[in-house]
Formats: sequence, structure tokens, C-alpha cells
Amino acid sequence: MPNRQQIDELKKILVLRKETILKNINGSRDNIDQLKAQEAKDELDHAELLSNSFKEGMIANHQLDELKQIEEAIKKIDDGSYGTCSMCGVTIPIGRLKAKPFAKFCTECREVYENEQTKKNS
Repeated sequence: MPNRQQIDELKKILVLRKETILKNINGSRDNIDQLKAQEAKDELDHAELLSNSFKEGMIANHQLDELKQIEEAIKKIDDGSYGTCSMCGVTIPIGRLKAKPFAKFCTECREVYENEQTKKNS
């Protein structure tokens, strides 16, 4: 189980990442708005604008998902349940939390979860 100092350090990392993501999402929204405001001179320009808007949207969606996970991890820190696997209840190793501070699962359960997601998407 991570000690209080380790948890505090991880919380700082999570809060900084949250701030970065919020700035990135706002930047992506601004970029999408600017792309929408541009006029396409021909079909190639139109296709490029659509492609760029799509990429910006995908990046923003990915970051929104990460933001949600970060917010959940911060709540767990605040309520004292941080660092416990959501699937099996064991303590998530500190090395895993340092690599991914918003990890919900231990390594073994993450593999099970990812296999299940792969099956669902097939």
C-alpha cells in the first residue's frame, strides 16, 4: 500500500495532468471552431478541413476519457480508497501507480478487463 507521502505525490501529478488536459481540450475546441470557420476553396480543402476536425475531435474525446479517470482517482484519494484494484480488491503496486496514477486495476485484472473489452468489440 502506498504511504501518505507517495499518495500526496501521485495526487500532485494527477492534478497537474488534469490541468494540462483541460487546457488541451479547450485548445482543441478552439481549433475545431477555427477549422469550421474556414472556407473550403475546393473539395480537397473541404476533405482536409473535415479530416483535421475529426482528428481534433478524437484527441479531445481521448483526453476527456483520461480526465474522467483522473477525476475518479482524485476522488478515491480523497475518500481513502485509492490504490485498491476495482476488480479484485488487492493493493495496486506503487510501481504501477507511478506509471499510471489513475490505474483502476492491478496488472492481472487489467489483462482480464482488456481481454473482455476485446471480446466485446469483436
